[in-house]
Parts: sequence; structure tokens; C-alpha cells
Amino acid sequence: MYCMIKVFGHLAPDTDATGSAILWAWYLNTHTSHKATPFVLGSLNKETVFVLQKWGIPEPELLESVSDKDEVVIVDTNNPQELFSNILDTQIINIIDHHKLVGGLSTNSPAEMTIRPLASTASVIYGLIGEHGEDLPENIRGLFLSCILSDTLAFRSPTTTSHDRDVAEKLAKKLNIDINQYSDEMFSAKSDVSDFTDVGLIHLDSKKYTVGDKNLRISSIETTKPEMVLERKEGIVSAIKEVIKED
Repeated sequence: MYCMIKVFGHLAPDTDATGSAILWAWYLNTHTSHKATPFVLGSLNKETVFVLQKWGIPEPELLESVSDKDEVVIVDTNNPQELFSNILDTQIINIIDHHKLVGGLSTNSPAEMTIRPLASTASVIYGLIGEHGEDLPENIRGLFLSCILSDTLAFRSPTTTSHDRDVAEKLAKKLNIDINQYSDEMFSAKSDVSDFTDVGLIHLDSKKYTVGDKNLRISSIETTKPEMVLERKEGIVSAIKEVIKED
């Protein structure tokens, strides 16, 4: 067994991937005999930065590589194309996710794996920690809430389940937070994309998939101010062509 478990989500990390890494590392450190450190695999978007600052949580360190000596927990993805190219060399001890099973990951020894049809990985983790979810530090409770609101788009996403809503409302009540007001603040922070280059916008929330013999990249930009993105349409279309050449 190695000393420190590395916990991380997918490339182009969003609030749920970043928050879930922090939440699971917190759980391992405080309620098990394991020691863990959360990491991210890319730059954070403004919504995630806002959430971490709101709850006084330090940004996880950027993880630039892994090796066969690393024990890792993967959260918010089970897609090898969203991870390091040598991810199979690591000791994968746990995968926690809410996406469909993609395939392609294999482990060197038996590993835990939890995939549940919920709208966020944070919702999955909340279920896994059981009774410990009843007595959370305020910042951890706030991070759980933020991840669920982010991935459900404040319950507007069609992937939202009654479990996601129930957990979020329970957390918000304990925090004395108005869900609509807080989610508006989160989404407003994410809508400011002025600091990103056109290519940066393509990579901001982007996932790779293989379908048959085709490699696909699907990128999205979530904003409550569409005019900020639409006025950059020409540059974004050119950026898509650049990214295709890179890929």
C-alpha cells in the first residue's frame, strides 16, 4: 500500500469533478485510515473558483502526470479519454461516477466501483458517506450543495432526480441558503468568459468519445449571458478548426 491516495476527476474539470475530488479526499482523511489528496487535471472555470472562494476551500493542486507507483481514486468519469494516457499503469482503487459505463479502464487488482444514475457525482458521494452526511462541516456541506446545483443546473437539467433535489434542499436548509439566489450567483460567475481565448472556450468543458471508428469531441459553454459568446462566434468557429488539427 502506498502512503497517499490521489483523488481526481476528468480533464477540463468542472465544479462537480473538482468538488467531488475534494469531498472524497476529505471523507478518506477524516473517516477512514487512508490518507488522500485531491487534485485537478486542468484549469478551473470561474464558477468553480467562485464556489471554492465562497466556502473558503483551497484550490486543489494541478496534477500533471501519474505513474505505476500511484494509488488513485477517479471521480466523475470512467472514460479513459478524459484521463492521463497512462492511467492504466496506476493502481486504481476506486471509481465513483454518475455517467454511463464507457469501458476501457482496467485495474491491476480488485477495485471498488460505484456508478449511480444521479445528476452529480457529489450526490453519489453523499450517499456513500451515509450517516456522516448528517454532521458535516459548513464548508463541506456548502461544497456538496454547489456541486449538485452546478450539475443539475439548479434542478433544470433533465438528469435531475428526486434524490439530487432532496439532498440539495436538505443541505440548503441547514446552511440557511436560498437555492435560487445562490445558484444565480454561481451561474453568473461562470458566464463571464472574457478571460478565455477562443481555443480556451473549446477546452473549457470538453469531453472526448470514440464511436465506432470515429473520435468525437463535444464541447459546451454554459452561460446566462449568451450575447458574450455569440459575439465571438466567428473566432470560436475558427478555434474549432484549430482544435480539430491538434486532436
